[in-house]
Amino acid sequence: MVRTPSVPYRRKKSQLGHGRALGAVKHSTLCACWHMLSSGELYDDLGGDYYARRDPARQIKRLVAQLERLRQTVTPQEAA
Repeated sequence: MVRTPSVPYRRKKSQLGHGRALGAVKHSTLCACWHMLSSGELYDDLGGDYYARRDPARQIKRLVAQLERLRQTVTPQEAA
């Protein structure tokens, strides 16, 4: 399965715009290829939800803010 670099692109596009985000993703892809070729390691995909799993509190804060921008009231609770 071939993964497209859509997740890093979407994260960078909001900060940098289309052209610079595309250049940043190309650069990171090229760096990853160089490191794999020079070290002999295989590619290990972290997954599309890597950042959400790495820092769930930040993800919750972002989603609450997004809902509040839509004029919704939200109180996060732990799932039972």
